[in-house]
Amino acid sequence: MTLAEALKTAIEYEIRVRDLYRESAEKTSDPVGRRIFQTLGNDEQLHVDYLKSRLEIWQETGKLKVEKLESVIPSRATLTREVGKIEERMSRDNRKDEKQMLSKALKVEVETSNFYQKMVDEMSGEGRQMFARFLEIEDAHINAVQAELDYISKTGYWFDFKEFDMEDF
Repeated sequence: MTLAEALKTAIEYEIRVRDLYRESAEKTSDPVGRRIFQTLGNDEQLHVDYLKSRLEIWQETGKLKVEKLESVIPSRATLTREVGKIEERMSRDNRKDEKQMLSKALKVEVETSNFYQKMVDEMSGEGRQMFARFLEIEDAHINAVQAELDYISKTGYWFDFKEFDMEDF
């Protein structure tokens, strides 16, 4: 895959996940859940903008100019606090909807992360560097979505650490 193709494909992945978060923000009735989905959607829009600008520069100059890419994903402490607020206020039915939206988001984030991993493995130089940063950010998105899903689902896992064993109860 050429760098231009990789950038175009990355833009498609980012738009897909951005649109999923925007749709989820519109569908959720909980204001905290809406804010979390909006934050994730805004982060994905930053990715779209960044990738489009890199593609434009590449097409004009034949060079990739990698600049610092930030993420607006909140800290784990903030996520924990916000997810706790969702759980306190949501009915079981609303949690079911939230779980479905988070599960769908997790699937898309994993697919996007897998694409970035493939690009890191295939690209060299600045292309590899740029996609490695996207991989870090997408992995943070996966962790954030998984943490929210685990908390709402009460699976016994929190940030990939087992909290309790259901067999102990």
